[in-house]
Formats: sequence, structure tokens, C-alpha cells
Amino acid sequence: MPDLPPIRETIKRHGLSAAKSLGQNFLLDEQLLDRIAAIPGDLDGKAVLEIGPGPGGLTRALLRAGARVTAIEMDARCLPALAELNEAFPGQLRMIQDDALAMDHAELMGEPFAVLSNLPYNIGTALFVRWLGGDHWPPQWTSLTLMFQQEVAQRIVSAAGSSAYGRLAILSQWRSSAKLAMKVHRSAFTPPPKVMSAIVHVTPAEMPTGVSAKVLEQVTAAAFGQRRKMLRQSLKGIPGALDALNQLGIEPTRRAETLSVTEFVSLARVLS
Repeated sequence: MPDLPPIRETIKRHGLSAAKSLGQNFLLDEQLLDRIAAIPGDLDGKAVLEIGPGPGGLTRALLRAGARVTAIEMDARCLPALAELNEAFPGQLRMIQDDALAMDHAELMGEPFAVLSNLPYNIGTALFVRWLGGDHWPPQWTSLTLMFQQEVAQRIVSAAGSSAYGRLAILSQWRSSAKLAMKVHRSAFTPPPKVMSAIVHVTPAEMPTGVSAKVLEQVTAAAFGQRRKMLRQSLKGIPGALDALNQLGIEPTRRAETLSVTEFVSLARVLS
């Protein structure tokens, strides 16, 4: 195993600081980073995609675990620090300077891959929604292990009836298993963010038959776009939605947050 200097020293040597405009917050605790890398299980020899590695704290942990890492970093300031890891772990790290939102990750990876990332706060939700969307299922990714603001993480794993329950919960749970894997205190970051963070672990599950992902997304967008209104009001713009509610025995006076993931799937199935 390469003898690397502490990540804090690497950051200081390269004159790095977290850029607020890029949603950066650096993790420096290597024991914590090793715990995060262990969440999806054995990574030895497996392909891993990391978005926004920054100076490479989590990247180190993934490389120590034996993963073959593709790291997409937009910030050119971080590339020299990542290049040192490329030298320390020859053949294990591929670095790409680009905008992760503008790339086709499945095409880039070309094989089944796990995603592990301390996601930049300003693009995290957009990337997550993209990975979970579309009618092609199962996906090429085998698991998503992602750092979010704790409020967002709670929205992903929440159950019907809770104040956090909404589109993210349904998107995460209708054909995947989503769990809160670890909470991370704000003091673990440099600089400390104003909010607590948490890691969500998502694995794909079997897709319900006869359901279009696009239709489900349309239904949930309408229902939660006006979440304080009754379904008969929020869904009236979707052709056939009110008849579908009647067919399924779902009272049109209910509100979106009271419907289970299964009920939304059933509604989308009728409309599909």
C-alpha cells in the first residue's frame, strides 16, 4: 500500500480551498472515508464512478479498497493532487476533467459500475434523479452510495405520510431499495457546511410490470407540484387520471403525501 501524506497536507501543499461556487466541502478523516468506501461491499477489482473527487480524499479510500476508479472533476486546481494518486496506484485511476452533468455515464464506463461520491451540493440531486430515471431497467450501475445534505437524504428514504415524503422518495423506492447508511457531522468537513450530511445507499430492484417511468414521473410531478391540494385538483390536468383513481378505489379527496409508493405505481400502471 502506498505511503501517502495526510490529505490535509496535500491540500495545503497544492494551495487548495473548497470553492463555494462548485458546492465543494472536503472530507479529511481517512478512517471515515474508509468506512464510506466499505458501504457497498467488496470493491476489489470493480469499476467505480466518483463525481467531484476534489483533492482525492474518498478517491484514496476507493483505491485502497482495490477499486478501478473513474473520477470526473471539473475543478482544474484539483488535478495535480489527483495525479499523485494516479502515480501511487498505477492502472487503478482514470481522471476526466469535465462537467458530470453533461456526460453519459453508462457510455463512459462501458461495464457495470458502482457510484460512490461526496456529491457537490449544487448538482447532487440532478445527478441522482438522472441515475434513477428512464425506462431502461435494470441500470448499468450496481449501487449508488452518495453523500447528501441530511434533509435531502431524509426525503429519499421517507415513507408516505411524513413531511419529507415526495417525488424523490417515490423515484428512489418504486424499483430500488434505498436506505440511510450513515450520518456525517458537519464538523467532518473542511470548511464545515451549515447543515448536517448523510449517506444514502441505493440498489436496483425488480421493476414493476406494465409501468412507464415517464408516466410515473408525470403523475408524481403533478401530484406533488400542488401537494396541499386534493388529488382531484392536482391531477385534473392528466388525461384519465381521475377515472384511474376511481378504478383503483383511491379517494380523490386525498392528498399526494398520503399515497404509498405502491399506490402511485398502480396509478401509473393504469395510465400507462
